[in-house]
Amino acid sequence: MAERPPSAGDDAVVGPAGPAGPAGPLLPGSSKDRRIAPQALASAIRDRVIRGQYPPGHRLTEDDLAEQYGVSRIPVREALRLLEGEGFVRVIPYTGTFVAELTAQDAADLLEIRGVLEPLAAARAAETRTNVHLDGLREILSEGYTALAKEDLELLAELNTRFHTVLTEASGNVTLNQIIGTLRHKITWVYSVELPRRAADSWAEHRLIINALERGDADSARALMVAHVRSAQAAYRLRPALPGAS
Repeated sequence: MAERPPSAGDDAVVGPAGPAGPAGPLLPGSSKDRRIAPQALASAIRDRVIRGQYPPGHRLTEDDLAEQYGVSRIPVREALRLLEGEGFVRVIPYTGTFVAELTAQDAADLLEIRGVLEPLAAARAAETRTNVHLDGLREILSEGYTALAKEDLELLAELNTRFHTVLTEASGNVTLNQIIGTLRHKITWVYSVELPRRAADSWAEHRLIINALERGDADSARALMVAHVRSAQAAYRLRPALPGAS
């Protein structure tokens, strides 16, 4: 794939050791002598949380992160504040900062909100989409089936994010796009958990949604997206319990 979506840490540049290598990911121009945007650092850390490289309960210290990313502690501190506000980390007073756990209730709440907003976006997209949007969605679909054949789950998660991002942009509703955008990283976090169970069905559903957009059928696009989100909700409820989970 030529370009990775926000879920892949688009602000990060992976060094020769790879994303989980001993040297850690590098940021553009990272140096302890230079100021790094906290948003770029937060994106890189968030990406590792979504991928499970920083698992739930993992302690994040300013010193360790500064060393891993080659930055000073100041942007690390600000990045962790951003991630706390997004719900990806939690701060326990006098104890430390830890990767948050995505609970079943968290996932249910997110998918419930998604079940309201994304069908609206799909219906609007059927009426306002351009050929550029359709071409983009078809390309993502093709890449999705290729990744599915290769069982590349990481790439599938990234392509899923791209698919829903382009579809929402096709709605032409700036406010709706902004609202869904604020939830996108959390939705990707949910999707990365239920992905192995849902991959094949999810991409078949994507194809049907694109067909509805091509026909300009708003009612069908809305109904298909409702079914798509409900299937994701069901898959999450049926996921295998994590070790130690109640």
